[in-house]
Amino acid sequence: MLKNLSIVVFVVILALVFVNVMHQEDNYNLKLEELKHKYALRAVPSVDHSKLSALQKEFKTPQEVTETCLSCHTETHKEVMASSHWNWERASYVEGRGISSAGKKNVMNNFCLGTNSNQQSCAKCHIGYGMSSSHFDFNNARNVDCMVCHDNSEEYLKGASMAGYPDRTVNLENVAQSVGSPQKSNCGSCHSFGGGGNNVKHGDLEVALNSCSREVDVHMGANGMNMECVACHTAENHQILGKLYSVSTDNTNRATCEQCHTSTPHLSEVINRHGSKVSCQACHIPQYAKVNSTKMSWKWSDAGKLKDGKPYEEEDSLGNHDYMSIKGSFVWKRNVKPDYIWFNGTADQYLLGDTIKSIPVKMNTLNGSYHDRHSKIIPVKIHAGDQIYDKVYHRLVQPKLYGAAQGDSAYWQDFNWDKAVAAGMKESGLKYSGQYDFIETVMYWPVNHMVSPKEQAVSCAECHTRENGRLANLTGFYLPGRDRNVVQDNVGIWAFFLTLAAVLGHALLRVFVLIRKNKYEKQIISYLEDKPTE
Repeated sequence: MLKNLSIVVFVVILALVFVNVMHQEDNYNLKLEELKHKYALRAVPSVDHSKLSALQKEFKTPQEVTETCLSCHTETHKEVMASSHWNWERASYVEGRGISSAGKKNVMNNFCLGTNSNQQSCAKCHIGYGMSSSHFDFNNARNVDCMVCHDNSEEYLKGASMAGYPDRTVNLENVAQSVGSPQKSNCGSCHSFGGGGNNVKHGDLEVALNSCSREVDVHMGANGMNMECVACHTAENHQILGKLYSVSTDNTNRATCEQCHTSTPHLSEVINRHGSKVSCQACHIPQYAKVNSTKMSWKWSDAGKLKDGKPYEEEDSLGNHDYMSIKGSFVWKRNVKPDYIWFNGTADQYLLGDTIKSIPVKMNTLNGSYHDRHSKIIPVKIHAGDQIYDKVYHRLVQPKLYGAAQGDSAYWQDFNWDKAVAAGMKESGLKYSGQYDFIETVMYWPVNHMVSPKEQAVSCAECHTRENGRLANLTGFYLPGRDRNVVQDNVGIWAFFLTLAAVLGHALLRVFVLIRKNKYEKQIISYLEDKPTE
């Protein structure tokens, strides 16, 4: 009897193990299927601009194209001129500053440093024409560039150092007749090339996204959803959803994953609970710069070296600039694993004229902590380097970098830091002591694109591990599997062994009772068999 019972128990345990090993969760996510269906349907344009008589003419200047656009879209320029894309600034409340304006006009970075005195070159990424200095007329509707966002011919191109004017090779008539909803190439013409080249700044935004596979980005991939930027970054009255935290500060008008996927996108409730403290990006973007390298470090202090009195450049094996006389030395990386920080959606930036408070200088501060209920873990690219500062006033300075010819104090022409800083600070309206040096800086770039297929998402063990986990540098909270708590560990160990002892004790008691019962039954049967019949 006992032998048969043991066999039964063994078979039951084996069956349970087999069921658990072979069981597969139902992975049909109806929410996701509905989203796929929604974004698979493309809107059909209601207007064919190539058939409009107003556009059937020769345009001598891009302003003439704008005037023609406004003849139908009579009030649209007011919407555009109220946007941060046009004004290069946005007013918001910043902790410690109060109500202030921040944007490309006054925010500094550790790439090309800033726009002041360099508008002629920087305006290649402005949605207007003629921004050659700080005296640009932001109230002139004729200088609104409609084509840079709405060209669907992919022929439009801003000219290099042309104050925002289109390249002279652009056929204005063809572009004007080919306008439509913004495409990836429109957004990417600026956002992919920030910092002076493809994928320099962001690491997760580059020209490869215009035509990539779903392994690079499940949303933009040609064999994936093939979505345009405006599918997520929607706009109302030309106020586009989404923020770039190198220049933005508050937690409003953001584009988030939850807007489409909701706060419970997974079939597993355990994974859904992670969403209260972990961003979608932290798990679904295991690496960035998947196609082309991104710049991780920029040392301006190395700039100025010449060969035979002339500037030169050096490249690595992938064609990335290791060194440029006009800019210094760089470090590039590809297939980069992100760093991770706590972020609550609010930020602060180093504004031109701010006093240096710490070293390295934080060019932007992404606020957040574990104890802040609005904070989540997000992946970031950290860009480090050094840049020029005023030793007396103890603040970063804005040198004049771009110049059309030698002799106008521009560093990229004359390679004289003292003259370049004096010229740049004069246009910025700030004093310069005449004494400069270089100081370390650091800047944080949230990683939001290059979302991988779900099969390639970050695994549990990559974070919940004792050694070299993804969150190893993110401290101040208890992470199961990574951190140790002696009291909690001891309670857990005792709970395990006590539970095991209780289970085994219960099983042994049942076996003992069963054996006693069988023995008692046998005694009764034996007694009845031996009892003489009457």
